[in-house]
Amino acid sequence: MSNHSLLGVYLNDHLAGATVGTELAHRAAAGQRDPAKRRIMRTLADEIGEDRQVLLEIMAALGIRTRGYKVWAGWVAEKAGRLKLNGSLLARSPLSDLLELEMMRLGVEGKAAGWQSLRALADERQDLDPARLDDLLARAGDQSKRLEELRKEAVAAAFHSGARR
Repeated sequence: MSNHSLLGVYLNDHLAGATVGTELAHRAAAGQRDPAKRRIMRTLADEIGEDRQVLLEIMAALGIRTRGYKVWAGWVAEKAGRLKLNGSLLARSPLSDLLELEMMRLGVEGKAAGWQSLRALADERQDLDPARLDDLLARAGDQSKRLEELRKEAVAAAFHSGARR
């Protein structure tokens, strides 16, 4: 398998993950009860969707075909992830916010790793913009920090005294 083919597999896997992340972020934002947190989550969801679009643009610039079945599988995986047990059969529980935020944080960290991999290639490839990748890495770091703050608040809401059980 050629290096270009391997890069195609790698980026299509990241695209599947970005699809999961985008869907999850929008669902988590819509499910957020607190208006201030909902605004933060909507902003994050929009940014995650924008980052997915940037990945598609990078793939196109590199001449890498999008594998629709991987995108579809990512979409299905996110929908199936909604079936997880969270201690509440029909409604959201305090664990819903916490688990979604942890999944989103993991996704952002994975996305950052992908940007770092592309950044490592950018010095030898003219079809990758190092400055753009640096900006994407910085944005992922900022997203991770915001998600961590929300995650800490979700831990307190789920497990500290006065939390619903």
